[in-house]
Amino acid sequence: MLRSGVQATIPGVMLALTIPVDRTPAKPDANTHSPLHRLERGLHFPVTFLILPIFALVNAAIPIIGLPSSALFTPITFGVAEGLLIGKVIGVFGFATLAIQLGLADMPANGGRMQLLGVALPCGIGFTMSIFITLLAFPDSSLLQVEAKIAVLAGSLVAGSLGFVILRMAKPECPPSSCWMAHQIIRSG
Repeated sequence: MLRSGVQATIPGVMLALTIPVDRTPAKPDANTHSPLHRLERGLHFPVTFLILPIFALVNAAIPIIGLPSSALFTPITFGVAEGLLIGKVIGVFGFATLAIQLGLADMPANGGRMQLLGVALPCGIGFTMSIFITLLAFPDSSLLQVEAKIAVLAGSLVAGSLGFVILRMAKPECPPSSCWMAHQIIRSG
């Protein structure tokens, strides 16, 4: 397949369709001893903490060598990072809050504004489209593209980290009788 000219994802999908799994309707993780579940558990850590970060850095094509240190502190860098971190979060959190206030949506059970903010923050993680827009916005300047890409990575890292911290610290808003169970569900998730 490597030299056949076939896109690499095609054999991956074909292979995935051949991995046996024991189906358990209404209980997705009831039988965790099937080959698919074992493979998923075995690949989770290396894919999450090694392969995806390497893919992200390579795909971003940020030249580390020869990059001036001033590229980290330019108006472009701060503007793009703030757009991801503040603009997207205000948009998601603001419109979700507005929809709840207008009665178009309900606040999730046992959830409050802090949980809503904690969920809105990871929306500031931008990668593929943000880098694509960066290439379109600065077609003639590789330095500006690199500055914006650095901002995309930094803004995404901060948005994801803040979302994690807020969701871990936010207390569920629920009646005292069911608060312990909701708190355990949030902590284990």
